[in-house]
Amino acid sequence: MLLELVDLTPLEIIFSVCIIFMAYTVKGLSGFGCGLIAIPLLAFMFPLTFIVPVLGLLSYGGTVMQSFHLRKQVSWPDMLPLIPFSLTGIAIAIWLLVNVDANKLILALGIFVLTYSIYSLLPISVHAGSRKWAIVAGLGGGTVGALFGTGGPFYVVYLKMRQLNKNQFRATIATIFLVDGGARMTGYALNGLFTEQVLWLVLTLFPVLFAGMYVGHHIHVKVDQKLFNQVISTLLLISGVMLIIKSMA
Repeated sequence: MLLELVDLTPLEIIFSVCIIFMAYTVKGLSGFGCGLIAIPLLAFMFPLTFIVPVLGLLSYGGTVMQSFHLRKQVSWPDMLPLIPFSLTGIAIAIWLLVNVDANKLILALGIFVLTYSIYSLLPISVHAGSRKWAIVAGLGGGTVGALFGTGGPFYVVYLKMRQLNKNQFRATIATIFLVDGGARMTGYALNGLFTEQVLWLVLTLFPVLFAGMYVGHHIHVKVDQKLFNQVISTLLLISGVMLIIKSMA
């Protein structure tokens, strides 16, 4: 029944499961990154108006679990200034997702992923900054997150500027995604993006999400973070180039 609903071959289902497992292992490991990895790769098989709501629901399930587990370590003074600007960005992004041509969205996603991957591979250090940067981070994270499911980099840079420790960082970014994700889910629902196809695929992939989160959570202290980040950034660079080519085909 699922194959008929989403019009996928068994090989494409297997490919999707592998991508989701990898993406949520990264989320369990670092607290973010699932959309940044999964959306560009899945965009080769699905339209963004389909896969972004799928990843939104999946991510929200994982986010609720992770934010509850880490709730006592959240840095509320650094998180709260982001919220109003994130909500503004989400409203703008959902309008674009519903009204802008699909190829233009794919091109924009490819450029964003390519730019971020190059940035993350360069030896650029993030300096301390004030909470005023929450304006930029909130607008950028809300807009790109709702549009492409990949708003994490804006929040990551902001929290690094606030110089949180490892545990505070994981807890705070998970809680940001809890609030941000709730607003996105409401927007997707109001615009009719949660179709029967979306819900079937979400139900199918939920066990994969929990498996990936479990693996990531239990190996995060054993992984060479620098090497891991370089591998992920290289993967994103390749997928960004391929998305740009796809949008122009």
